[in-house]
Amino acid sequence: MSAARRAPLTLAGAFAAALLLSACGSGGTSSGSGTGFVMGEDGISTVQRGDRDAAPDLSGKTIEGKQLDVASYKGKVVVLNVWGSWCAPCRAEAPHFQKVYKDLKSDGVQFVGINTRDTSTANALAFEKEQGVTYPSLYDPTGKLMLRFEKGTLNPQAIPSTLVLDREGKIAARSLAALSEDKLRKMIDPVLAEK
Repeated sequence: MSAARRAPLTLAGAFAAALLLSACGSGGTSSGSGTGFVMGEDGISTVQRGDRDAAPDLSGKTIEGKQLDVASYKGKVVVLNVWGSWCAPCRAEAPHFQKVYKDLKSDGVQFVGINTRDTSTANALAFEKEQGVTYPSLYDPTGKLMLRFEKGTLNPQAIPSTLVLDREGKIAARSLAALSEDKLRKMIDPVLAEK
């Protein structure tokens, strides 16, 4: 094949690679039109208590094959973390999530993962075993659960992403980037303090 014919193919390949890499990036800064999110200096977006929207139906099979409905956790603060076993930032933040979950579960905080873009549960299960993750994760290989959120709430290209739901099941905070333990606690603490 001539160099002139290879150039468009090489460019197309580079574009596809860039898209793939951006799918597991450091997130975005979308404020989400109409979602009420206000971006803080720390990259965490929050919604005032009276302006929060309810989370959509988030139910289905976990990566272990069990049935799970996030609505069953109403009355608890719920931390939703969108992740994939293929995502390096997800691996970096997983130990922080497990530690905070272990510390806060007796205070009425429930963590739920949403595993996305893994083509089989085997990779997701291996990830959880390797990282010591003990909270459940819904299996969402095609991103259907993410698409249930109001437009602007989650960016399907920003993996990992994290949402905190208040005790009424409404979206109180969001991060479209990997979180340190400190930032995760800063996301959860104000919602946990609400009475």
